[in-house]
Amino acid sequence: MLRRNFLAASSAYALSALGLPDPEDIQRRVDRAGGVRVGKGEVDAVRAMTKALGDTAAELGGGHARHLVVRYLTEDVDRWLNGSYTEATGRALYAATSQLVHLAGWMAQDEGNQGMAQRYYGHAYALAAEAGDPELSATALRGLAVQAIDLGPKFGAVALRLSERCVEETKTLDDPRAVSYYQTTLADAAALDGDRRMAGRALAASQTAIERNPGHPPGESWASHFSIGRWAHHSGMILARLGDLDSATEHLHQSLDIHGLDRRRSRAIVLADLGKVHLRQGDLDAALSTWTEFLDCADGIRSVKIGEAAEDMVTRLDRYRSVPEAAALLQRAEPLATPLA
Repeated sequence: MLRRNFLAASSAYALSALGLPDPEDIQRRVDRAGGVRVGKGEVDAVRAMTKALGDTAAELGGGHARHLVVRYLTEDVDRWLNGSYTEATGRALYAATSQLVHLAGWMAQDEGNQGMAQRYYGHAYALAAEAGDPELSATALRGLAVQAIDLGPKFGAVALRLSERCVEETKTLDDPRAVSYYQTTLADAAALDGDRRMAGRALAASQTAIERNPGHPPGESWASHFSIGRWAHHSGMILARLGDLDSATEHLHQSLDIHGLDRRRSRAIVLADLGKVHLRQGDLDAALSTWTEFLDCADGIRSVKIGEAAEDMVTRLDRYRSVPEAAALLQRAEPLATPLA
């Protein structure tokens, strides 16, 4: 399904995910006899596999090893979900599986299969809600919200509603990283929808949260990995969307140089974004230098985000073909760039 069309046909699906959960499903499975006996070891195995495969995807892009996630889900985890377990183990298994399914969705999204990603996110939300885990529920909804944000202003209302629900789901959370994660997404959606007041309020809330304990080691959850460096990147792009290019540049530099990003895919995306902001500021030399770093960093990464960033760079540099440095970058970027769909 084409990226520009998938949500046009299924934005109703994204919103219907809000009503998917069946809170009695775990109890029905607990009451059922038969199947393989599942305990803490199986739950730990799912978590370990999610971390290992997630680390690979974060470094090299979602285009690597998604088939391994799917095979593990279908050949091992599905058998455990249909096994027998206590209610406590069942809730832990559902939560761990939600994270694995969310990873499959993120990987599908990052390799360009947006329709498949959307279905994975909906399933991850149902599993998390059934497990009674509001943070995982909000994370799955955030996946749907980010898809809507990426599609642009036409889908601003969908993005905003899903982002609001992320914040609503996690009102009882005290993890500052998680709070900042969802408030940042709300700020992004509000900025896309043209609501500057809400965007500013959510961005301020995200900063207050992330600064509460920025150096605390991340936990196991997806949201707990939202570092201050990632916050600086996201907030920088929100500020750029709102037209504050100087503050955007400062935040992006903080993300790269002060707080640091240890994943090549993440660092490449920030460099691509920073190059674009430099060009919008009229600083061609800074843009060319930053985009050169971007191409160096992006080598070997399989991610639709990287391809789209390269295509965006090529389009913006086309008017500067007479500049030798720009012409050299355009030639380097051609194998990496993919048409925007």
